Amino acid sequence: MSKHNYSNQSGNAVYGFGLIGAAIYYISTATTFWMGALGILKAIVWPAFLVYEILKFLLG
Repeated sequence: MSKHNYSNQSGNAVYGFGLIGAAIYYISTATTFWMGALGILKAIVWPAFLVYEILKFLLG
């Protein structure tokens, strides 16, 4: 019998919803096509922005 590890699937779902939400936000606030394209790239790396801002708040 194989054991399934489902602990990472919830993390993937949270990241996926965050990715979709961030992409919608960045695209809806974009004023040009290239700002929308940059918004998609920002949406992919949104956790890095979040961690940076949290650490800046806590340590700054």
